[in-house]
Amino acid sequence: MKILLLEDNSRLNTTIVKRLESRGYSVDSFLDGKRAYASIDDGYMCFILDINVPNIDGIEILKKIRDFHHEVPIIIISSSVELEIIKDAYSYGCNDFLKKPFFIDELEIKIEKLCNIRNDIVQLGEQCEFDFQSSMLRIGNIEEHLSRKERLLLNILITEKGKVVSFDKIQAMVWEGNFASLDSIRSLMRRLRKKIPFECIETVVDVGYILK
Repeated sequence: MKILLLEDNSRLNTTIVKRLESRGYSVDSFLDGKRAYASIDDGYMCFILDINVPNIDGIEILKKIRDFHHEVPIIIISSSVELEIIKDAYSYGCNDFLKKPFFIDELEIKIEKLCNIRNDIVQLGEQCEFDFQSSMLRIGNIEEHLSRKERLLLNILITEKGKVVSFDKIQAMVWEGNFASLDSIRSLMRRLRKKIPFECIETVVDVGYILK
């Protein structure tokens, strides 16, 4: 999962990045609001924004994100406890707030909760399961190795089970903000379907896919 971190305290920035990367997240970190602002469309599944940063503050970036991404979790971090600032953050669409100083464990918990990070094993059918923690597809006693994109795609489908996952969402989350043609998405889906020994993914014509 790809995360954008905006924190102008270089030491705290480095600490957060090291911890999150040790947990398997991909983190792009910024010390400057202007650079973060220019990168918000690069396929992030979570934003962690400090309020008081150089050039463009976290609240302005929060508002910009919400103009285009209504559901992506946004966590605000700040040393300020001014009620108006906190109210502004929530009114513009932040999902949670952390006051500095905080334990990195607190941040991890909030990310896991808001992004529906799972560590369980999901049964896809008889003798077929997907292990979220290892990202391994197991069919009977056989372990099926999935490519990074295959793992990301299956992860999204399971997380959104019973709901239609649009082509746009697949492009944003699997290709992490890079362009992907419809043919590329369909090709990836064909490869994934070949590795699952029964029909459980349906195509919703011109919209996306749904895991039944």
